[in-house]
Amino acid sequence: MGVKGDGRDIGRLVGRVIILVRTGLIMGVVVAALALPLAAVVGYGVKASVDQINSQAQSLPDVPPAQTSRVYAADGTTLISQFYEENRTPTPLAQVSPFVAQAIVAAEDSRFYDHHGVDVKGIARAFVTNSRSGQVAQGASTLTMQYVRNVLRQAARTPQELQAATEQTPARKLREMQLAVAVEQRLSKTEILERYLNIVYFGHQAYGIAAASGVYFSKRPAELTLPEAAMLAGLVQAPSAYDPAGDQRAATTRRDYIIDRMASTGQLTRAVADQAKGQPIALRLSEPPSDCGSTAENSWGFFCDLVKSWWMEQPAFGSTPQERLSRLRRGGYRIVTSLDVNLQGSAQRNLTAKEATNSAFAHGLVAIEPGTGRVRAMAVNRVYAVDQSHNGPKVDQQGRPTNTTGTYPNTVNPLLGGGDLPGFQAGSTFKLFTMLAALEAGKPLATSINSPRKYRSNYPAAAGEPASCGNRWCPSNASAAMTGQQTMWSGFGKSVNTYFVQLEQQVGADKAVAMAERLGLRWRTATDKLQASADNAAGWGAFTLGVADTTPLEMANAYATIAADGSYCEPLPVLNITDPDGAPVMSGEKPVDVAAPRCRQVFNPEVARAAVDAARCVTGYGAATSGVCGGWSTAPTVYPTVKRPVAGKTGTTDNNQAAWFVGFSPTLSVASFIADPDNPLHPVGTANLNKPIRSAAETLRDALAGAPARDFAAPAATTAYGPGGKKPGQGRSASPKPTPSKSR
Repeated sequence: MGVKGDGRDIGRLVGRVIILVRTGLIMGVVVAALALPLAAVVGYGVKASVDQINSQAQSLPDVPPAQTSRVYAADGTTLISQFYEENRTPTPLAQVSPFVAQAIVAAEDSRFYDHHGVDVKGIARAFVTNSRSGQVAQGASTLTMQYVRNVLRQAARTPQELQAATEQTPARKLREMQLAVAVEQRLSKTEILERYLNIVYFGHQAYGIAAASGVYFSKRPAELTLPEAAMLAGLVQAPSAYDPAGDQRAATTRRDYIIDRMASTGQLTRAVADQAKGQPIALRLSEPPSDCGSTAENSWGFFCDLVKSWWMEQPAFGSTPQERLSRLRRGGYRIVTSLDVNLQGSAQRNLTAKEATNSAFAHGLVAIEPGTGRVRAMAVNRVYAVDQSHNGPKVDQQGRPTNTTGTYPNTVNPLLGGGDLPGFQAGSTFKLFTMLAALEAGKPLATSINSPRKYRSNYPAAAGEPASCGNRWCPSNASAAMTGQQTMWSGFGKSVNTYFVQLEQQVGADKAVAMAERLGLRWRTATDKLQASADNAAGWGAFTLGVADTTPLEMANAYATIAADGSYCEPLPVLNITDPDGAPVMSGEKPVDVAAPRCRQVFNPEVARAAVDAARCVTGYGAATSGVCGGWSTAPTVYPTVKRPVAGKTGTTDNNQAAWFVGFSPTLSVASFIADPDNPLHPVGTANLNKPIRSAAETLRDALAGAPARDFAAPAATTAYGPGGKKPGQGRSASPKPTPSKSR
C-alpha cells in the first residue's frame, strides 16, 4: 500500500470491520492482526480463536480490587501503619479533580465517550500500522478494555491465571474485547472511569488515583491541579519510563504531550494549556508506611507486630495463616487498636532514660487494662528494624564481647510477647500463682508458716542443682531478716522463698502450675513443657520461684486478672475492626464482634481480692488491715511515686540474671523487666535491679495522672483470717502516708 492510499485503505478496512462485527467474527481477525505480524496470521484459524474464548467464562469476575488495611491508635485518627499488597484507597469520582478524568481520557482513549467498549476506528488504524511494521507497533485498547485487563489480573489466584490475563495472544485480546462490550452494557461511562482510576497502577506502589496523589504530591485527589493530573495520567502507559522521581525530563515531556492532547480535543484553551506546560513538576514524595517496619513512630513497631501476630490467629480472617495474611494485605480493613500513644510515649521515655538502646540489656514493659485485656502500651529500649548489620556484639557471662552479632539496637524479635520466643525467667513474680492456688484451696491470708533462712523441701533436687541438700531441693531466702513466722501478707511483701515453697507443698506444685495456665501462661521451651506436664508438675518445686520462661505480656495480664476480681481476659490489641463497608467484623458460630473482650471468670472474686491485698504489701501502700505486711517490702518506692492505690510484685532470678516488677492499680497493670535476650546467663547486676520497679511505677503514675482515684476492694474477714477470724480494718484511703519499709 502506498502512503497516498492510506485514507482509502482505512475506509475499506472500516467497512470490512463493520461487516465482521455483524457476523460475529471481528474478534478473531482483529486480534490476530493486532497481536501478531501480518505474515504470522496466515493459517491462523479464526474459528479456533472464537471457540477457545467461548469456552471460557464470558462475564467479568466480580473481584473487588485489593485495598489497603489501615491500623490506627486508640484515638481512631493516629495512623500507626498500613498493610497492603497494593497500596489503594477506593475513591468516588466526585472526590477526584476533574482534570484527572480529562487527562486520562486524552492520554489513553480520546474516543472513550464515543465507542461501546471497542474502538473500531482505532482498531483499523492499528491494523494498518502493525501490518506495515510487521510487529505490534500500535495497540487499540480502550479504557474499558484496560479496565477489563486490570480486573482479570486482580482476579488471578495462580501463576497460570495471571499468565492467561497478561499473555500477548489473540485469544486474550479477544476475551478482553468481548468483556469490554459486556461491561459497557452494564456500567455507565462515569462508573467505568471511576473503577478504572481506582484500579490502575501509577508506579511507586501506588494503585489508584488516591494512592498516586498521596505518593507523588502528598495531597488528596480532589486537590490535584491540571499539571499534576496530566503528569499522573502520563504514568499509566509506562510508570517506570515516565517516573518523575527518576527522569523528570521524560515525565515533563509526557505531561506536556497530554496537556496538548487535552487542548486539541477542546478540553482546554491553548492559553491554559501553555500556562500549565510552563509550570515545573513540583513533587512532594511520600512513602506510605507498610507493615510494622515503617510505623509512624518506631517505638510502635513492637505493638504493631503484636497486632499482626494476633490477627494471624483469628479464624474470622480465614482458615489458614496464609489466607489471614492475604486478608490483612488486601481486605481494606480499618483497625483501631488499643494503643494509647501518650502512654506509649511516656513508657518509652521512662525506659530509655534508664537503659539506652545500644545496651545489651533489654529493658521493656507492657501495660494492660484489667477487665478487658486491652494492651495499652508495649515499649522496649530497642529499634524495630530488620537491618542488624550495625548491631553490637553478643556478650558472654562476664559482659565481654563475642564474635556474634547481638539484637541491639535493631531487632524485630517479639521481646515483649505475642510471638514464639519463650521470654525470660520472671523470678518471684510467680509466687502469685502459688498464693492463688492456696487461697482457692481455702487457706486464708493469715496462714502462718515458720520460714527459716534455708529450707529442706520435699522436692527432689535437679541434677547439678546448687541449692540441694543431698537428694532434696533446699532453697534459701535473700536475707536473714526474712527468717521467722510469715503469713501470705508478709511472705509476699518481703518475697520470702522458704514460706512459698512450704505453701506450695501444702497445696501442690501442680495446682500452682495449673493456676498459671488458667491465667494465660504458655510453656514454650522443651524443659518447661516437660516440667509442666501432668506427669511432672507435682514435683516442680522450683516453679514458685519463677524458673519458667514467660513474657511481660503474659505477666501483665496475669496480674490484671486479680485486679479485675478474677476475670481473665485474653490479651487484646484492638478496639474495633471494620470492613470496607464500615461493618464490624464478626466471628464464631454465634457471631460476636471479633474485637470484643474475651473474658471468663477463672476464680472467685474473693480469691482475687485476697491476692491483691497481699500484693499491696509489696509497694509501700499497705494492706487493708494495718500491721499485717510485716514492716517492710521489696518495692517501697512504688506508692510514693504513683501516689495512688497500687500493688505488685518484684522478681529476680538466680545470680540476678533478670529482674522484674509487675505493678497494678484497679485500672492498669504494668509488667517491666530487664535481661539480656542474647545471653540469659549474663547477669544484669544489682545496680539494675530497681530499673523495672522505677519504670513501671513512673508509667503507672503517668497513666493515672488526672484520672479519678480508685481503691482496691478489701477481702472478706473469712478470706483474710479464716472462719470466725479477725475482722479486717477499713480500706485505706487513696492517699495514705507510706509506712516505713525496707528494700531488698
